[in-house]
Amino acid sequence: MEDFSDNAALISHMLQSPTVTTLPFIHKLPGFLSEPSSPYMGSDLFRDVPYPPVDNPSFSFIDLFAGIGGFRLAFQAQGGQCVFSSEWDKFAQQTYDANFGEMPYGDIQKIDPSSIPDHDVLCAGFPCQPFSLAGVSKKNSLGRKHGFDDPTQGTLFFYLKSIIECKRPKAFMLENVKNLVSHDKGRTFEVIRQCLADELGYEFSWGIVDGSQWLPQHRQRIYMVGFDPEQVDVKRQDFQIPTAPSDGYQRKELADIIEEQVEGHTLGVGTWETLLRHKAHHQKAGNGFGYGLIRWPIEKGATTRTISARYHKDGAEILIEQAGDRPRRLKVSEAMQLQGFDPERFVFPVSNTQAYKQIGNSVVVPAVTACAKEIVRVLVDGSIDSLGKTGT
Repeated sequence: MEDFSDNAALISHMLQSPTVTTLPFIHKLPGFLSEPSSPYMGSDLFRDVPYPPVDNPSFSFIDLFAGIGGFRLAFQAQGGQCVFSSEWDKFAQQTYDANFGEMPYGDIQKIDPSSIPDHDVLCAGFPCQPFSLAGVSKKNSLGRKHGFDDPTQGTLFFYLKSIIECKRPKAFMLENVKNLVSHDKGRTFEVIRQCLADELGYEFSWGIVDGSQWLPQHRQRIYMVGFDPEQVDVKRQDFQIPTAPSDGYQRKELADIIEEQVEGHTLGVGTWETLLRHKAHHQKAGNGFGYGLIRWPIEKGATTRTISARYHKDGAEILIEQAGDRPRRLKVSEAMQLQGFDPERFVFPVSNTQAYKQIGNSVVVPAVTACAKEIVRVLVDGSIDSLGKTGT
């Protein structure tokens, strides 16, 4: 069990959720913080953070493999209270804390599932590298295992399963790369389906969602949603994961995101020449690998390639043409808009390198929000028990 000598996660969780008494390691809190009636607690403490906890929440959720909080933005916007968050990367923790006023716990594998607070919805974008096309290709080239055979990240799904089994949330929403469906000839996904549907008994739905329906970035991901039939009156066939926005949604144009005059983001000579050689090599071999270049004028309806966690290295997937000069990378503010983060509100207290990595690892917020709305609608309309385990 992890020794939280640094109580930042514990204290920030307790301050945000003072009535949740099952937080892990609560016995380590100073006495003046461990009383639910403490004047040091309450949402008023967080009014200065960009995304404070909601007043009078209608349901509770937890945010696992939280990254920088894309899921939290989506479910908090639906009136939910996050009662537990976990993220192992220390730089992502800093960004999460800066925006939500809560420091996520570290390695989820070091936390006993029974000590996680009760919750209505479990959210998790569990690590995708063991299943992604790029991750599998790289591991194969190095002779390493991938998928469930990955000795570290591949086993995290089974720990996630143990949390669902222990806490029995009314619903869950999971996200991963599209390749999860076809990995190992479909056997990997079938194991996941069997675990969640056959073993745990959840009404299990899934769908491939392309973020380009909401934003000008091609980003295909699998969304998996489950409902506990003992608590929610809904069948698998009755729930539809949104694959496109509802009527009235206005998709932002790429031309409204990309700035024409930007300084300090031009590729270095060596980086650009390397990308040129790389593209020429693949063109000669007859395949389409290489950098992606956005040219002026940007056409209406234009869509970028998928931004990845490696974007900071050379920006290859999304480069912006510059007249009379080498191309440039996206600004952080441009990159975050491709994922649906508000550059006027969401903050990055980390370096640009870390910000690019965190953005590339995150989710398309409006696409997740669309699914969150449907999940909450089902809970409100079909819940057998009353919503909101917060405080129980």
